[in-house]
Order: sequence, then structure tokens, then C-alpha cells
Amino acid sequence: MFLFTPRGRSGSVGSVASTRRTSVSSDMESFRSRQPRMEGNLKWVDTLECSHEVMCCRFHPEGNVLAVGQADGTIKVFNPDTGQLLHVLSDDETIHTHLPVTSINFVIAMAGDDKIEHSHILMATYASGQIKFWHYTSGSCIHTIHEVRQTLTSAFTPSTEKFITAGADSEIHVYDTESKRKVFTCEPSDSRDLMNGHRLRVFALKFHPYEPNIFISGGWDDTVQFWDLRQKGSTRSLFGPHICGDALDIDPVHNHILTGSWRKENTLQIWDFNNGAKIKDVPIDHMHSSLLYCAQWLGKDYMVCGGCDHNMAMVIDRGTLNVTGQVYDLPQGVYCVDSTKTGAIHKLAIGSEHQVHIVKNEKK
Repeated sequence: MFLFTPRGRSGSVGSVASTRRTSVSSDMESFRSRQPRMEGNLKWVDTLECSHEVMCCRFHPEGNVLAVGQADGTIKVFNPDTGQLLHVLSDDETIHTHLPVTSINFVIAMAGDDKIEHSHILMATYASGQIKFWHYTSGSCIHTIHEVRQTLTSAFTPSTEKFITAGADSEIHVYDTESKRKVFTCEPSDSRDLMNGHRLRVFALKFHPYEPNIFISGGWDDTVQFWDLRQKGSTRSLFGPHICGDALDIDPVHNHILTGSWRKENTLQIWDFNNGAKIKDVPIDHMHSSLLYCAQWLGKDYMVCGGCDHNMAMVIDRGTLNVTGQVYDLPQGVYCVDSTKTGAIHKLAIGSEHQVHIVKNEKK
């Protein structure tokens, strides 16, 4: 077991207008009085301090930049290797609305596009309904879309030619990346006898890595819906996961879906993408259990998840289903995790309260 003391850089205590369900624990003050702890195969790298509650985070695909979305609508961009704060992204609109950043995606230029203005771009969604494109090295907002709802999640097609957003209603909007115009809306039919879409708010979207028009979604209605961008309603669905955050992922090697649910039992589950059948419930004992906000595959051998109740994040071996590493005794629930996608050793970002803990997952 390893006890680490975060190195502070800057930070102040702020309030949050969260769009997610939060748990109120009677022993919250005892959590706040402890230092986070870590054990297993995880190695602490750094702790990044933020000025407000951390709601989402995303590594650049090359792993050299980490963007962190805060509850006040500010995005902080860090160098995850040095911990240096590189850029702070906000404008008059985000300052005025003062609502959380709900998702971040780096916009990778399409093959053959060498225009300098198409590099160093990220897209962020906000609980205010704003969708903003930032040139993050200059700190400039280059485009804003306004949706009349809380926008809670987003995803790009593998080619980045289109992107989709979802939120506090049943509609999934499809946009053209270059023009920023909405070109289509995926939504359920009006018939209550036909389950071809969501009935409650949507918190997670994920495109299939090899099928450019196929994506899945999850939310509060306990379903994962399968969609084709060329069709209005979903093509099929599976029932079970209660998703309240970025807790939906597709494994490109085995074509398996990973879901994390905000509930006490059967929180982490693996499904077959092809037929929607459940492959297994990942067994998590009481000492390791949390109501999950986030989950994703970690390379080809592991999965990582985090949540509240026990306020922890853990890495689980895909083959043995054993917990190989965990960060626990965090002051608040884990709203977000992300991992680097390159290199032999994956680096993890774990967001809790006003901090992002950077750790490495090392095999022993």
C-alpha cells in the first residue's frame, strides 16, 4: 500500500451545479480528512490541482496533453508528464453561464489536411447546451453551437467527418464537422410500444472503431441502444446498464462492450457487440464496490472504472477479473477517468473533487 500526498500548484474551493446524480454520505467529512491511498500495480506520477470540481477529462491521442473540464465551465489543459498548466479555456459566455463542462474530445485533422488552423483543436460540451470548438494553444473559441437542452456527452466518427451529441432528452444530434451544421437527428418513434431509442437522458456515446456509421448510447432508461447514422431510430438494444456518466466503451480487438452502472450490484458488465448478449458480470466484492460514473477498456488486458460510495478507481485484469490496482480514500466520487492509448505502459487520469491524479498501470 502506498500513501501519497498530492503536490499542490493552485486551487480554491468552489461550488458545483452538477448534472449528474451524486450520493450524500454521512461520513463525507471523514473522507475529506484522509489522504488518498493507492495499492497494487498502480504507480503515482502526479496530482494536478484544479480551481473547481473536475467533471471530465481527456488525453490527446498522442498522450502528450490532458484537457480537464471543470464544474464552473473552465477547461484546463495540462502537460501530463510535467504537470505544467499549459492553457486555460474560457470566454464571456462560459463565464456568464458558469455551468459544467460535460465532455471533451480532441479534434484530429482528417488524413491529408495539413492546415495549421485545423490542428490543436478540441471540442467541449456544456450543461448550458453550448458546444464549443477551441484552438487550445491560443485559447481562442473558434466556433459555438447552441443546443436548447443540457448537452451531456459527445463523440466523433473514427474519420472525424461527423460528430454526435446527446443530453437531457431522447434526441441524438448528428453534425458535419467541417460546416458545424446539424445534418440529422437520431431519435425514437412516438410509439410507446416500440423501444427504438432512449426515453430518458443520455450520458454516454461511443462509435464502433471499425464501423464509421455505427455507434451505441446509454443513459438513465437502463438500455444501451445501437444506432446507424443513416437511420432515425435505433436498430436494436440491450437492457440492463444504468449509465450516469462516461461508462460505455467498445473493445476493438474482441468486439466487446463494457458498461458501468450507477447502482449497488452488477455494476461492471461485459457484452457481445454482435448479438447484445451479456458475456459476464465482473464480480466486485463489497470492499471494492462503488456506484460507477465511468468505465473504459485499458489496452487489451485490463479495464478501469471509478465512482462514488467508496470513492475509488480501480484497474481490473480482463482475464482473471482480479483487481490489480486501486486508488481509494478519495475525498469525493470519481466522475471521470481516461487513459493514454499509446506506449507499453498506460497512464491514467482519475478525476475526483478538485484534483486529477495521474498514475501508471505497471505489470509486476
